[in-house]
Amino acid sequence: PDEPTPAAVRRYLAEFLWDPRVVEMPRWLWWFALHGIILRVRPGKVARAYQSVWTDTGSPLLAITRRQGECLQAVLDTQHQAPADVAIAMRYGNPSIASALKDLRDKGVQRLLILPMYPQYSATTTASVYDAVFDEIKTWRRVPELRLIQTYYNDAGYIQALKASVEQYWQQHGRAERLLMSFHGIPKSSIAAGDPYHFECLETSRLLAEALGLAETDYAITFQSRFGRDEWLKPATDHTLVEWGKSGVKSVQVICPGFSADCLETLEEIDEQNRNFFLKSGGESFSYIPALNDSDDHINALADLVLQHLQGWQETEAGSQDQVRVRGA
Repeated sequence: PDEPTPAAVRRYLAEFLWDPRVVEMPRWLWWFALHGIILRVRPGKVARAYQSVWTDTGSPLLAITRRQGECLQAVLDTQHQAPADVAIAMRYGNPSIASALKDLRDKGVQRLLILPMYPQYSATTTASVYDAVFDEIKTWRRVPELRLIQTYYNDAGYIQALKASVEQYWQQHGRAERLLMSFHGIPKSSIAAGDPYHFECLETSRLLAEALGLAETDYAITFQSRFGRDEWLKPATDHTLVEWGKSGVKSVQVICPGFSADCLETLEEIDEQNRNFFLKSGGESFSYIPALNDSDDHINALADLVLQHLQGWQETEAGSQDQVRVRGA
């Protein structure tokens, strides 16, 4: 949202929750539930959660995303001399994908590389970014050349960046009894419909555990952020932390590999809510390992990913910059 206020959150939730990729229900039925109940009840509660993580620079997600865009631009310019304009966009809220695309069109950009910042593919996230891109460019007279990055859940640079972030944290703070890898959840019905998200989360976790040399008893994979009454992916992050606290696990460190930037779901849901769940259940030490954000390893991994997908695109005019990556976060 633009501000941590009920009014701004209501606008944000209205856009987010009306996305048919996010809530797959008959539109007429969902409209009544959304406008009759949810948008009357949830904005105040969610606004208070945003207030707890809001900074002087605004939303942590937007501030970090801007830094990521600036850092990626610098790496592409200085280390790779890649002729690319980097633009950032939010899937919901501002700056919108439509506005970012229009700005690039006004610059004369004719080639677009879309990088959704979701390492694991889901129709609820990555496909929704594609929808927003298509909805905008289908109105253009001249449609640009388009490339889409679908997923990077097993990309070597991404896994290495995750590994480095955990090891650096261990060097500074020591190692806990358990490492919890928490991913955003989705309804099980999405998996039954063919969404590969669950498999990709498990594979990311397996690769990270192997890179860190973890035994099966050293870590667990869970899913957070349940919404609604449908059955979601399990085990749930909050339930697992409560069980661990009650069973005698004293120290836990949590990492969220599916979040490329820290946001409400990591800073408030994990580092505040779930911290309290664990400590109140008997745990003694809880630590959150920050998202990759604008770390050097992360930016270099993104740059390599971008360069892989830019191969074959050459400048059409001397000095022009017509290779572009647009990000929807």
